[in-house]
Amino acid sequence: MSNKNFLELENIHKSFPLGGGKEYVAVVDVNVKIAKNEIISIIGHSGCGKSTLLNMIAGLDAQTKGNIILNNKEIKGPGPERAVVFQNHSLLPWLSVYENIEMAVKKVMPELSSSELRARVEKFVSMVNLDHAKDKYPGEISGGMKQRVGIARALSIKPDVLLMDEPFGALDSLTRANLQEHLMRIQQSVENTVIIITHDIDEAVLLSDKVIMMTNGPEATIGEILEVKLDRPRNRVELQSDPEYIRCREAILSFLYEKFAKDDE
Repeated sequence: MSNKNFLELENIHKSFPLGGGKEYVAVVDVNVKIAKNEIISIIGHSGCGKSTLLNMIAGLDAQTKGNIILNNKEIKGPGPERAVVFQNHSLLPWLSVYENIEMAVKKVMPELSSSELRARVEKFVSMVNLDHAKDKYPGEISGGMKQRVGIARALSIKPDVLLMDEPFGALDSLTRANLQEHLMRIQQSVENTVIIITHDIDEAVLLSDKVIMMTNGPEATIGEILEVKLDRPRNRVELQSDPEYIRCREAILSFLYEKFAKDDE
């Protein structure tokens, strides 16, 4: 398999039974090929199947029809080669920052010696600039810091694919910008594939190599895939006047608010 087809979704359909012989058809006929080390955003209005797609790639839910293939293997359930960061950080409140990350590494890499384990956990604590807070508990740190712990924990198990379901959606704009910078810097260093669900057009263009735009649900599917041809590293201030950035932003705006406008959000 070439790097271009590292993750493939082939003819994915997903429906949910409603009872009485009826069903809700969430997504239909989704076909996409994602390359190794790409950052992909999935954007669309509420109810367009973004989280449904992410859950199927994560193996948390099974598709009704079609195949999801990662690195030549069919996805049949959750696995350590895929890690998920949700909008709510899902940290264990009785464990410190360090212990939350340590627990994940221990589970996935039981073969590590205690010194290797410590070195790995400390590496990822440092990667998200949390050395000063490593002994604090989730209740003692800010929302942005919690999200950084969630990202560090997800990356510490060395996943091939990092799945992020609106990871910065609940944060204020400055914290969100700070975490976007962290994510871009870390992804360049660990070089894994990242798939982000977002409602934020600027976030999608800033972070992504490709933006997958979903049509409205029910029976949502991929409407367009936009290639973002901007060099990395990216500087958000300089990008504001970059013609390619403006082109991508306008293409997504046009898709969401002209072709697939939705007035009930």
